[in-house]
Amino acid sequence: MVAWKMFHRQPPIQEKVTLGRFEMERDGEVAYLEYSMAGHVLTLIHTEVPEKLRGKGVSSSLAETALLWARENDFKVDIVCPSVTEYVVKHPEYSDLILR
Repeated sequence: MVAWKMFHRQPPIQEKVTLGRFEMERDGEVAYLEYSMAGHVLTLIHTEVPEKLRGKGVSSSLAETALLWARENDFKVDIVCPSVTEYVVKHPEYSDLILR
């Protein structure tokens, strides 16, 4: 019985994945940045900005909000979204948060 327990593998513990989005409302329109969280990694997936709000810095505000949240909560960031990648290139002060 003891030998069986030594060699019996426990299934790996699955990390809980949380899905959500950072949102910003302006002029009756909602822009958002979708994310997922697992462990201490915040994955920034996709930014959606309604046409009416484009060119007004909304995408940058969403990216900044997410990155500040990650910093305040000791998360690393995995970026999938091209607009967030573009934001970080222009704001290297957030580069320490990015998973390498």
